[in-house]
Amino acid sequence: MAEVINKARRFGTAPVFFTAIATILGAILFLRFGFATGSLGFWGVVLIILVGHAVTLPTALALSEIATNQKVEGGGEYFIISRSFGLNIGATIGIALYLSQAISVAFYVIAFTEAFEPLFNLIKNNLNIALPRQVISIPAMATLSVIILRRGTNLGIKALYVVAGILFISLLLFFVGRTGYEGEAGAMNFTFRNRDDFFLVFAIVFPAFTGMTAGVGLSGDLRNPGKSIPLGTVSATVIGMIMYIFVTWKLSVSAFPDDLATDQLIMRNIALFGPLIIPLGLAASTISSAIGSVMVAPRTLQALGYDRSFPFRRLNIIAARGRGETNEPYNATLLTCIIAMIFVALGDVDMVAQIISMFFMVTYGSLCLISFLNHFGSDPSYRPTFKSRWYFSLGGFLMSIWLMLMIHAAYAIAAFVIMGLIYTYISNHHKDRKGLEVIFQGAFFQLSRNIQVYLQKSKKIHTSSWRPAVVCVSKNTFDRPKPFELIKWISHRYGFATYIHLIEGYFSKSMHEKSAEELKKLIQLSDIEESNVYVDTLISPSYTSAIAQIIQLPGISGMENNMALFEYEQGNSKELCQIIDNYSLVKAGNFDICIYANSQKAINFKQGIHVWIKPTDSENANLMILISYIILGHPDWRKGFIKIFSLCREEEKQKTWDQIVELIHEGRLPISLHNIEIITMKEDVSPKILIKERSANAGLILIGFRSEMVKQPGEQFFHGYEGIGDIVFVNANKYKEIK
Repeated sequence: MAEVINKARRFGTAPVFFTAIATILGAILFLRFGFATGSLGFWGVVLIILVGHAVTLPTALALSEIATNQKVEGGGEYFIISRSFGLNIGATIGIALYLSQAISVAFYVIAFTEAFEPLFNLIKNNLNIALPRQVISIPAMATLSVIILRRGTNLGIKALYVVAGILFISLLLFFVGRTGYEGEAGAMNFTFRNRDDFFLVFAIVFPAFTGMTAGVGLSGDLRNPGKSIPLGTVSATVIGMIMYIFVTWKLSVSAFPDDLATDQLIMRNIALFGPLIIPLGLAASTISSAIGSVMVAPRTLQALGYDRSFPFRRLNIIAARGRGETNEPYNATLLTCIIAMIFVALGDVDMVAQIISMFFMVTYGSLCLISFLNHFGSDPSYRPTFKSRWYFSLGGFLMSIWLMLMIHAAYAIAAFVIMGLIYTYISNHHKDRKGLEVIFQGAFFQLSRNIQVYLQKSKKIHTSSWRPAVVCVSKNTFDRPKPFELIKWISHRYGFATYIHLIEGYFSKSMHEKSAEELKKLIQLSDIEESNVYVDTLISPSYTSAIAQIIQLPGISGMENNMALFEYEQGNSKELCQIIDNYSLVKAGNFDICIYANSQKAINFKQGIHVWIKPTDSENANLMILISYIILGHPDWRKGFIKIFSLCREEEKQKTWDQIVELIHEGRLPISLHNIEIITMKEDVSPKILIKERSANAGLILIGFRSEMVKQPGEQFFHGYEGIGDIVFVNANKYKEIK
């Protein structure tokens, strides 16, 4: 097995470096940097180089960091992204990345034909025949395809060394060449001109920088990816940036702006032996970039096939199948060459090239985001031997998004939409695959921890900004789900909720396993209900000990829990007595207390929430109104309303009305004045009778109670409401101000 592995992984750092540097110093350098320098001047192009590398350099650092933390296999960037963000996200970016790499082959081959411009001009001038560029590009693409398909990556690497050597010689002769215009031309070019065209020129030049990750696609063929990828990628990126600055300087001091802007092969007028060496260098740079892309793209496609990323099984099998001991991606290479040939035949890839740049930017931004999230998440398993800095990674991610929008907002939006459609399709096909939450989980943990610690230390939460943080305990979760629904309504927008499913018994291995199974069911219930409730289980030998534990739980919001919710089935005296017996225990923790009397009737949302206020509810009234307002904010209650019934003596009717109306207006509460009813109390008529008469069909009823009522009359206070719907008995720990 070791022998096979050694044969399969046969390359060192050099192929990574040369693939990247040959792609970086490619067609754009020879064909467009003169135009950029003539348009913007030296300092404008230097700014383009710096802004472009504000994306590429953090990406190179992030890529190197990630590569030294995990075993990087075939697929390069795709492998890293898919193993960090999950296979569905990885496949989405991987497909876009593959298409970008495949079409890049065509882009470089078409650029290669520009090296034959003297030949085309000669035929045009002497024979008056305007030959299409395809007479060179199609045979060139066909020749490249045959070579790669017949000889594989080994020959590609050898050819890469040859063309890299030619590229080096052509650049050397360019730098030693002289034109005699250095002084006058330099004075004109060392100004920052046409600033409004900056991003237009940037869009033309930026593809030059996209080659810095080209060598990463060889990851499956490297003996030591963790060493070769960082060293090869970072060194190629830095050297490429330095070379671009020197080339810009040489162009600036060697030719006039108009000549730079109009002659795309201006470098041949500057270089020593320029008419020969610059077309040769252009041919070498473009063919080397094409070779790099045609080696990298099939490996991305092969890795996608291995992961069954495509919705079509046959396509996955074909793409994944390789040849020989090295598992050469023959099928993937053939498909890549076919795609490239189609675009070569079309001949015009300018618009496609801009969209390709968008997908490359998405890839770079994703790599930077992975690095940042791993830094922020502080996962103990993230231990790269090469370390970048989180602010580099964050800056690279933000720059990627910003530049996409600045280069071409329409193309950027189109790229996001296409990626979204691909992700939706893949996710629907591979519903069993998850993973996006894994990398975000650590970041969420850290963010949650920092916020909670901050809130605890700063003590920013005051009673004047009250919001419910409710904790509920029940052992009848799966038989009576209404209490869970109630705290779901409370926590939907304005509050926080923790739901504890009680398992009575002593802690043991079997009980722990049972608890884990119950928790899975709870999470499924929470998911089905689409709630914001935090759920958990608790094993406790008694109801009292469970309550003692639960009321000491820290709040999930960073603030302490301030409300306890208990539930019992209407008519079940045993369950009600358990709550009453533990009322003082809960009250000692300064909790607002809600006791949910669960009926057999279905909740009729259209009948609204009825709030009953008695003269003894001076502290409870505002809390009941606030709770009803919060509940009404849930979509389940979108057709509901709040109705207030206030019991008072005859002589206090107007005063009571005025107080409630003022409360509604001052508190900006969505309660119609038509839904306020003041009822005169009569000695011979029990409030329970009035409630049963007027609220028999209510969706939910809120009734206040004082602590002394739990002691006397005790259980009887909660009885006598048979035949009506669900009731929530509310006791406020203290008065809540409605602002």
